[in-house]
Amino acid sequence: MPIRLVLADDHRLVLSGLELFLRQEPDFEVLACCYDGLETLKTVRELRPDVLILDFCMPGKDGLAILREIRETELPTRVVLLTAAMDEDGLLEAMRLGVSGVVLKEMTVPLLIQCIRKVYGGDQWLERRLIGRAVEKMLRREAGAREVSKILTPREIEIVRLVASGLRNKQIADKLAISEGTVKIHLHRSYEKLHVDSRMALLHYAQDKGLV
Repeated sequence: MPIRLVLADDHRLVLSGLELFLRQEPDFEVLACCYDGLETLKTVRELRPDVLILDFCMPGKDGLAILREIRETELPTRVVLLTAAMDEDGLLEAMRLGVSGVVLKEMTVPLLIQCIRKVYGGDQWLERRLIGRAVEKMLRREAGAREVSKILTPREIEIVRLVASGLRNKQIADKLAISEGTVKIHLHRSYEKLHVDSRMALLHYAQDKGLV
């Protein structure tokens, strides 16, 4: 039985070249090519391919959104993400969602072919450069979270994260369904405990501890 593939990339030239190379493999069968996220999801639901080769940056729905829906609907398709670059948070989220492979677009086609076969066989293929940075960031976050949890309450940590993400006090209050005055009290206590005196200093602290 051939390995049944669906290819998804919004760059038609890239997709055409990829299709041309993969069709030359005797154990591959390219079922369809897709140019946006919504079309990709519809095609995967209908054809249920063995492996989806998916560009990380897709219009309509991006790679993570498609990966999330495939997992939620428990489709058997394994997903290989193609990306020119991916930050640590994106990679960690993809791993959490059960991605089978992450391949940099700069890789040669033979390596992609090798990746597809390994993924089809039940293995995982993740770029070492990406994994190294992501694991380092994850460990830094975990260590930072443990350190901060000894100083701040869970609510204070939550508010610090929201401040660091750029929200103002009123927005934080609305998001957490508390009063703006309560937000200010939590922030004042956090400033005192962390020995900072401004939102900018709080942002730098949160970034240093991997809270954002």
